[in-house]
Amino acid sequence: MVFVAEDNFKPGKAAINVHLEAESYRRERQVCERLREARVSEILGFQVPQPIRFDDPLRVIEMTIVTRPFLLDFAGAYLDFLPEFSEEIWETWEAEKREQFEDRWPTVQAVLAALETLDIHMVNVSPSNIAFRD
Repeated sequence: MVFVAEDNFKPGKAAINVHLEAESYRRERQVCERLREARVSEILGFQVPQPIRFDDPLRVIEMTIVTRPFLLDFAGAYLDFLPEFSEEIWETWEAEKREQFEDRWPTVQAVLAALETLDIHMVNVSPSNIAFRD
């Protein structure tokens, strides 16, 4: 769940990303940390939210708000390895993604390849988390 919050003590708003599951929180936090360490704020023109604070006991990540085009939701990403799925599953996955993104699929593939150079493997790809300007 993601909420928009406004701080009473400093200007601006932030996104509050609350995770119900410990595993999804752990993944998102690790990806955020890797992107921050690499000083990545955008990938091929897609804005990447920046972490502000983490609260491990509550599984909450406070992060900057980004506007289109953006790349977000790393809770389903894998670090350092690509999950082992059968060839049939990968073919079905790619067919679904081609259908979802249509003529934008090559751009999405380039974004995913750029993430992979950081050893981040994003498989939960959809038009809601790789959003184009229009």
